[in-house]
Amino acid sequence: MIWFTADTHFGHANIIKHCERPFADVHEMNKVLTTRWNQVVRSTDEVWHLGDFAFRSDPAAYLSRLNGHVHLVLGNHDKEMQCRRAGFASVQQVCCLRDHGERFWLSHYAHRTWYGSHHGVYHLYGHVHGRFDATPTSLDVGVDAWGFGPVPMSTVLGRFSELRAETSRDERRHP
Repeated sequence: MIWFTADTHFGHANIIKHCERPFADVHEMNKVLTTRWNQVVRSTDEVWHLGDFAFRSDPAAYLSRLNGHVHLVLGNHDKEMQCRRAGFASVQQVCCLRDHGERFWLSHYAHRTWYGSHHGVYHLYGHVHGRFDATPTSLDVGVDAWGFGPVPMSTVLGRFSELRAETSRDERRHP
């Protein structure tokens, strides 16, 4: 099974205030993020983390507590060399993923256009902490938008289907 997430910010106390996360302190946040992850992700699953995994701390310390084979698309708070040594299944700047007969452009940042955007390629991103509206082709998969846990591929595809249907209804009402 494939999962997506972003912006866990393990070890980042100020993210609680900055994003109005409902945690008393960084220890509670780290525990909830880890628990919610491990409740749904199995050891054989694949997780694509779209950046800002940890903040000013060793990502290996958090990664070792998480289920799954975790791929990291680097975010602005991820130190590339430190992340390469941490044990991620892969580390890259951006990635094009093919699965379920679909293609996905994975980036930490939201783009207005991306590789294949005019040819049916979906865009998944983080960085905005739930502040951008989804479109029929792009979606924030960060923890702030998904109840502080990873989101499965099936839910992502379902959300894109809903967004396309909503757009189609709106176009029929307002020609």
